Amino acid sequence: MSTELHDLGVAALGQALASRQVSATELAGALLARQAALDSQCGPSSLGAYLAVDAEATLAQARRADQRRADGESGPLLGVPIAHKDIFVTRDWPTTAGSKMLAGYRSPFDATVVERLAAAGTVTLGKLNCDEFAMGSSNEHSAFFPARNPWDLSRIPGGSSGGSAVAVAARLAPAATGTDTGGSIRQPAAFCGITGIKPTYGVCSRYGMVAFASSLDQAGVMARSAEDCALLLGAMSGFDERDATSAERPPQDYRAQMLAPRDGASASRPLAGLRIGLPAEFFPPALAADVNGALRGALAALEKLGATLVDVSLPRTALAIPVYYVIAPAEASSNLSRFDGVRYGHRAEPHGDLMDLYKKSRSEGFGPEVQRRIVIGTYVLSHGYYDAYYLQAQKLRRMIADDFSRCFAERCDVIAGPVAPSVAWKIGERSDDPVQDYLADIFTLPASLAGLPGMSVPAGFGEAGLPVGLQLIGRHFAEGQLLHVAHALQQATDWHLRSPK
Repeated sequence: MSTELHDLGVAALGQALASRQVSATELAGALLARQAALDSQCGPSSLGAYLAVDAEATLAQARRADQRRADGESGPLLGVPIAHKDIFVTRDWPTTAGSKMLAGYRSPFDATVVERLAAAGTVTLGKLNCDEFAMGSSNEHSAFFPARNPWDLSRIPGGSSGGSAVAVAARLAPAATGTDTGGSIRQPAAFCGITGIKPTYGVCSRYGMVAFASSLDQAGVMARSAEDCALLLGAMSGFDERDATSAERPPQDYRAQMLAPRDGASASRPLAGLRIGLPAEFFPPALAADVNGALRGALAALEKLGATLVDVSLPRTALAIPVYYVIAPAEASSNLSRFDGVRYGHRAEPHGDLMDLYKKSRSEGFGPEVQRRIVIGTYVLSHGYYDAYYLQAQKLRRMIADDFSRCFAERCDVIAGPVAPSVAWKIGERSDDPVQDYLADIFTLPASLAGLPGMSVPAGFGEAGLPVGLQLIGRHFAEGQLLHVAHALQQATDWHLRSPK
């Protein structure tokens, strides 16, 4: 092939496999060799994308995909290699959730997301780095090593799905799974110049996903383009009886929804009639000038495609941070209580009595950020504080969701704005002030609290040539509409095609 295999996205690779231009085994081998070459030159932590690679297991999956195709099976994902965030349990690779607490753990089963993508024919390249138990906005909180932004190795890639974003941006994998609790797909996608989508809460099963905050965690996908995301998200979606929070909806053909023409649209104006709301709260004076400039260019491109920009308001946006950082730590403190050195996780040696075992095991197994959130969560759930903090946060969460409902009912079809207030910052720059990390989630948290679908789409570049992402937020179960808007923008621009040097 004239184009390097690692430069091709999911859709293009699916076509190359279907036309027999390349086999799944050759493709997997090429990407494994690229990863191995990088490791031999710079060490496995140079980019910090992968936590676990097993060439033998990957090639075995690739050979099975080739055999399925030889037997007459077909499909757009059959033989396409991807990688999984190390928050999804897998039989053939260890699962650590980026934590020493689970170092060396191997699951006896695959997460539903992994299982469904394997059924569609994807080949697993390995497990990807993440903030410990998905807690963080920078991927500096991995217990093993930080992931680094391939556009500038001195900067963070975003978190918690930082390893997933790095692998896709650095052309180590055409796509990767991720999870988004408060922005952990959208923010790293924006910082690394790729496309990422968090679907409506319940669209993808949480079965086999190591839990952080159960009412917020949602699986999603990161790839080069909206089309690639649509193909993978379609395979991941659908009801799962093993997950009590799974939405009772059948799997969706998001690629067909993405390509479906709008009423009144034309080839030159595919978004004709679409109303895009711009919340005043998403464009504050403190928004970095380079981010604002890039976003205005992307919004102008959407206008040329036929969309109409309208002013809207989400008045409770500023409350999203305190609400999230009460609810999420509260749920985390409950979910992580099982990791005590007896039932699950790292066991300290030596230890004294049972209480000493608990204390030592949890102190050794959990990193500082996880410990911080457990303490906060335990506090807000404790007697005398539940009503004052947790219950009030849940009431405000409902009000934040109502703000979105009002906008969609009265003013717009899609909401757009920044993903983060700035481009990616330097590694270590905010290590002494965790609150600064939390504040970076201001624009992604509202959609997560409301359970709405959200995307990050490449929208140009800011300071030092670093990527900027445009966030798109839709109604519940409107993933197809978001993908349609993103695809139209990507047909008219080339930001998503650019890669770090």
